Amino acid sequence: MASLGKRCIAELIGTALLVYFGAGAAAMTLIIAHGTPLPNPANIGIGVLGGLGDWLAIGMAFAIVIAGVIYAFGRVSGAHINPAVTVALWASRRFSSGDMVAYIVAQLIGGALGSLLFALTVGMDAVTIGGLGATAPFPGIGYGQAILAEIIGTFILMTVIMGVAVDKQAPPGFAGLVIGLTVGGVITTTGNIAGSSLNTARTFGPYLIDSLMGGSNLWAFFPIYVIGPIAGAVIAVFVYDYLVAD
Repeated sequence: MASLGKRCIAELIGTALLVYFGAGAAAMTLIIAHGTPLPNPANIGIGVLGGLGDWLAIGMAFAIVIAGVIYAFGRVSGAHINPAVTVALWASRRFSSGDMVAYIVAQLIGGALGSLLFALTVGMDAVTIGGLGATAPFPGIGYGQAILAEIIGTFILMTVIMGVAVDKQAPPGFAGLVIGLTVGGVITTTGNIAGSSLNTARTFGPYLIDSLMGGSNLWAFFPIYVIGPIAGAVIAVFVYDYLVAD
């Protein structure tokens, strides 16, 4: 097993890449659509397509980068790249407390770094128009609804992770592809509810850099993306373990 330092570096880089390309895709969708009227005002969506087309594109960006990170760094750190995954594995006694804290710190730093690098790459439009792809509940969605959406989305994500990556009987070679596509599918369906974060670090990075660079202050929504993903992941681990127990 790699040293904790190397594993944390892998988690930092992996989470930075996830935020740069995934949240960055959401920001670019808004930038591209800026000033362009929706083709159908009845379609309320993130960008110019005004509906699932935008979320499919964003979901596929996340799917591809997550698959790439898992195949690149999975053998080093397990490629959690998500505090909810790390907490769930700790809660089920698969991970030590010390490693959990170190991983989460690395993931949060990675999320912020990925968001900062995207802002530096694109310029202030990434902040003022794209919001760095920050997640927030959409109009008409209440706080409780947003948390529920995050719980459900992360539940299916963590269940899949257990089945294709954690379980000793998991088929080899498919984890990155299946986990990435699961995230892409969840984002496509639930993105227009609360942004479909599923990952506290993915939301933390854009929130922090938006705040530091004069963008929107969305911290009031941050508990959604702490409670929802962690609750969904922890529930999934214990449900999975119960179902597969002899």
